Amino acid sequence: MTASIHSIRALEILDSRGLPTLRVFVQLEDGTIEAASVPSGASTGEHEALELRDTTSSRYGGRGVLGAVASVNDLIAPHLVGMDPSWQSRIDRLMIEIDGTATKAKLGGNAMLGVSQAVARAAARAHGLPLYQYLGGTCAGRLPMPMMNVINGGKHADSSLDLQEFMIVPVGAPTFAEALRWGVETFQALKRLLAGRKLSTAVGDEGGFAPQLGSNEEALQLIVAAIERAGYVPREQIAIALDPAATSFHEQGEYRLTRSGQGAKTSAEMIEMYRKWVDTYPIISLEDGLAEDDWQGFSELTAKLGDRIQIVGDDNLCTNPIYIRRAIAGRACNAALIKLNQIGTVTETVEAIQLCRESGWGFVVSHRSGETEDTFMADFAVAMGGGQIKTGSLCRSERIAKYNRLLEIEAELGRAALFGA
Repeated sequence: MTASIHSIRALEILDSRGLPTLRVFVQLEDGTIEAASVPSGASTGEHEALELRDTTSSRYGGRGVLGAVASVNDLIAPHLVGMDPSWQSRIDRLMIEIDGTATKAKLGGNAMLGVSQAVARAAARAHGLPLYQYLGGTCAGRLPMPMMNVINGGKHADSSLDLQEFMIVPVGAPTFAEALRWGVETFQALKRLLAGRKLSTAVGDEGGFAPQLGSNEEALQLIVAAIERAGYVPREQIAIALDPAATSFHEQGEYRLTRSGQGAKTSAEMIEMYRKWVDTYPIISLEDGLAEDDWQGFSELTAKLGDRIQIVGDDNLCTNPIYIRRAIAGRACNAALIKLNQIGTVTETVEAIQLCRESGWGFVVSHRSGETEDTFMADFAVAMGGGQIKTGSLCRSERIAKYNRLLEIEAELGRAALFGA
């Protein structure tokens, strides 16, 4: 029998941007202690689970999370002490019931997720299983395809780029370890290209370079050049994925590409721009190409490009089955970004992925721009059967920690490890 939960407590810590977040500790009756840290996003969807912040306090400019800490310690913990940590769904449902709001505004999505993840870790430890096998079963062994952020723009960097993320995807790599090597070599080749052109090699929130370029398309040209300089074949070995985060530059019905000086575009003009890029560059995935409330535009985008590339919903879906079902019905996407802190519990995140599978959609397990060294999402991606993963660039320890954890899992699985299509 698994030891029951003895205590739960939270602590205010800092994320990768130097802003407060929280870490939750779960102790079992047998002395087992496990913890989980919660990330925070800058580019957030309207329907995400509410992140509880101390907005009325002067501490950390109103960004503190002592309220979320108190939520864990005073509102959640008393209900969970004595429960079996293996009851993941029951525990998550109980927190949802206690909260009683659609956006987790009472307890805070950050408080609930910290507890949910820490409970899962404690249960895995109690069963003597690695987290990916505890969550995914003993046959879990498929490593995710990494989408590696190499150039940052938008809200993630002070660059001249409107689009938020330009990523490389090592689609031709035979193993995760090789995929990581290919990505690192391309990232370093890109750094040399930028330096050779006297462009900045400083990095943004997610570790990608943040140069001042003449246009968004120039970033694509640089990435293709870096892939070739590293000795790889564009599209065949390494492809490109984009996350414009278009909501961030959508104002009064227009897409305003003001950073790059490209002016305003309609939804149809944005779709045509993407079509030309897909024709010209080895792009295989487009996330948040349009604004979160541009549902008609998303349907048109998917109709025109969905048979050629992956159309990923993020801000419009928020890892929420309600909005994923709407997108399925409207054929607005063919894949979903999966962020644990968008929905707030492990159980609900699994449900979102199951809905994607049932509908024949792809899914991409994702980090946030404000990350911690916690590697839960790496194990979670393997538990869910691989899919794809976004955990940032090939630098900054809070990003590298996830890649290193995936290397450990692949090595642990040995010949049982699976990778790629």
